[in-house]
Amino acid sequence: MIFGRTWPTRSFFASLTLAVFAATILGCARPASASATLLLEEPYGKLGFFTATGHAAVYLSGVCADSPTVLRPCNPGEAGVVISRYNGVGKYDWLAVPLVPYLYAVERPEEAPLFADPKMVAFLRDRYRRKYLEDVAPDGKGGETPSGNWYELVGSSYDRVIYGYEIDTTPEQDLALIRKLNESPNESHFRTVSKNCADFAKDIINFYYPKALHRSLVADVGITTPKQMAKMLARFSQRHPEIQYSRMIIPQIPGSLPRSFAVHGVVESFLKSKKYIVPSAVASPIFAGCVVAVYVGTGAGRFDPARDAMVYSPGSAPESPLDHEDLRAYQQQLKHVLAAEYPVTSGLNVEKDWSRLQSKARTDFNDQGQPILQIQVDGRVVRMGISAENVLEGDTPPRLMRELIEARLQSELRGRSTHAVTATQITRDWSLLEQTVSATQPLTAHSAIASDSLHGNRQ
Repeated sequence: MIFGRTWPTRSFFASLTLAVFAATILGCARPASASATLLLEEPYGKLGFFTATGHAAVYLSGVCADSPTVLRPCNPGEAGVVISRYNGVGKYDWLAVPLVPYLYAVERPEEAPLFADPKMVAFLRDRYRRKYLEDVAPDGKGGETPSGNWYELVGSSYDRVIYGYEIDTTPEQDLALIRKLNESPNESHFRTVSKNCADFAKDIINFYYPKALHRSLVADVGITTPKQMAKMLARFSQRHPEIQYSRMIIPQIPGSLPRSFAVHGVVESFLKSKKYIVPSAVASPIFAGCVVAVYVGTGAGRFDPARDAMVYSPGSAPESPLDHEDLRAYQQQLKHVLAAEYPVTSGLNVEKDWSRLQSKARTDFNDQGQPILQIQVDGRVVRMGISAENVLEGDTPPRLMRELIEARLQSELRGRSTHAVTATQITRDWSLLEQTVSATQPLTAHSAIASDSLHGNRQ
């Protein structure tokens, strides 16, 4: 028990859902073994010299927690925790959070919003904090949401794309790690250059496979970086084909939050940042030339985190991303649908239009604990479902539901996010779109073609 409540993975329904999610995210069910997955998380926000390297964490499928600081073996049906080192969160060195809350700040993946904005994400994170994380991130003096980095504990998929690199572990190894971490002082040791999140992830993976990971003295000037750890684990798996290994992408949730950036190492970050490399080249061309030589010589930019990675899609097994031909077809079909539905001046901006509407709404939960929006429509308040599980419920005007799903599709099919789009995800979202269209306002012929494509009927 924690804070008078059971840690969320204890409930039967949540446990059942998390078990399915864990089997999905790992690609297959291997009841006799567990796994450790190195999570390489893209940077976001205003990039500084070190923040461009992103974040590292480790998902342990066989390790669960009675609290964020007390680990135990998982019971049948539980899905494990994500464990990482954070800077300035409750003065702890490491904290563990169940997998689904870590990704989506909700207890079941079905509750994740279809389209997220900063206000909704803050609301979901704070609700989860008040329910389960009060010990590590207590309320402010007046009961308000505290400041600080505690938000990094939950809802990571709203901020960035995450890459996973999974290797097998054994229950015996999990027990040994649990004993080690539970019995050692859990006091903050965070230092940016020597004891950061990537150092902690390196130590966890090396506990299972000694000397598998190491920092780069040249490409990262001796600083442990998340990208270097992912590259080392990929190389380790090539040298040890007997160890089951897989890659995956966990997409960033569509929405109005800024999209994350490609992850870099230290030298790579320096070279690709104009505010660093340009003044350096002016002041010392020799130094700038050395930076380029290190970048080229170490192959720092050749490692592609997404190479050969399967994409996680809620409710189904990981699958390959859409190929370029299918992706372009879906983009064109959505463009035709929006052009037919909206004036030329606004059809291409449905994502921005919905973002403005959502920003004025109030976020709440219904009686089932699912997130909803309260929106003023024609002088009355409409309670609108925001997740795939409840978006079609209630008395929400179909045009509002349609705008939400169109905004999600537009976000999914643009920019860098397209490298993590799957046929399953687009099919589900297009099906939701079709269900929002009234009988007197059918989808256009272009939309029908899109539907055929999304359901695999394109010739």
